[in-house]
Amino acid sequence: MVGAGPAGLMASIQSAGANAETFVFEGNTVAGRKLLHSGAGRCNFTHLASAAEIMRAFGPKGRFLSYSLHQFTPEQVRLFFRQQGLESNVEQDGCVYPVTQRTSDVRDVLAKHAKSRGVRFYFGKPVKYIERKGDLFAIHTAGSIIYAKKIIIATGGLSWPQTGSTGDGYRFAKEMGHHIIEPRASLVPLVTRESWPAELSGTSLKDVRISAVVEGRKIAVSGPMIFTNDGIGGPVVLDLSSFLTDYLPNKENPIEIRIDMAYKTNEAELDKQVRERIADNPKKTVANILTDFVPRRVAIILCRQFNFNAGLSGCELKKDVRKKLVRILKSISLFIVSARPIDEAIVTRGGVALEDIDPKTMESKVCPGLFFAGEVIDVDGPCGGYNLQMCWSTGALAGRSAAKNL
Repeated sequence: MVGAGPAGLMASIQSAGANAETFVFEGNTVAGRKLLHSGAGRCNFTHLASAAEIMRAFGPKGRFLSYSLHQFTPEQVRLFFRQQGLESNVEQDGCVYPVTQRTSDVRDVLAKHAKSRGVRFYFGKPVKYIERKGDLFAIHTAGSIIYAKKIIIATGGLSWPQTGSTGDGYRFAKEMGHHIIEPRASLVPLVTRESWPAELSGTSLKDVRISAVVEGRKIAVSGPMIFTNDGIGGPVVLDLSSFLTDYLPNKENPIEIRIDMAYKTNEAELDKQVRERIADNPKKTVANILTDFVPRRVAIILCRQFNFNAGLSGCELKKDVRKKLVRILKSISLFIVSARPIDEAIVTRGGVALEDIDPKTMESKVCPGLFFAGEVIDVDGPCGGYNLQMCWSTGALAGRSAAKNL
């Protein structure tokens, strides 16, 4: 096993559970270093959904995951952790977290269970390269060579390289004849052509809907967002980025997005609410009217950006200006020119080509005895525990498959 992240840990548990002698090589000095950053330290480790629903969330490439997801479903993942003493809670949006709200507890459960099954870890032992020697694989580390009958590559992608995700798995796979889809950032903040979002850096909006049209296809996502020093971020933007990243950077033809800051209310109802606020307090200024719907910092910037007199009282607000105010709340246009660098992305898009992997075993079609699991594979999903579920499912399948016929 190469890699002690979520996919590697789950693969090692399943492999050892099938009575296969299992070794794990990890360049870091601890297991699951990237996992510790998951869910802002809370670890959204799966999603309350069926295997079929998880599969659909991954789009066209989700079909590749169908078998592994049905073999180790979100429900079974929760049961796995429960059996190890870690209960979970489901939040309103379907995200599943450990009751302790600590990512370290998820990592510790995995590492402890793996050790209890006899898995041997070699920390601080980065693999230099792997070569085929007859029926065996020679794993070259600093100062030593280990031989194995089967090998699972679960090294992750290129996102968050400070946690050890350096893309080594792509190199190993390529050296053994696999096609690598160019790694790109996915689930990453976006950079806008406009500069005014930077003035709101750090200001968040609790619930917005962002829409865009890409190659004639309309995309719409909803959730919390935050303004950054060069654009926008937050969960809804991360989800949006997964649809846009393949078309970026594009400064000459940026992608237009529209932000609806009151998407749960239609334009007529929102106009009615604005009129009611004016009727209740005719001297209420435009800025203060907006503050009923968005944070004050946002209200001030919107007034300036869209040429509203922030100090104008509601009773002085003409109908056409009021309508314009409502339309701004319902549809603010921004142009996306690029994504932030891949080392800031939550997951990596790209990796080992799916056509090179058997989806019912995770074994290479190019090099028998070699398996892949987790983010190193060319498949990525939205925020909300989907990508970790992919790691658990592909890791479990790879571990069980590799242990057979040893």
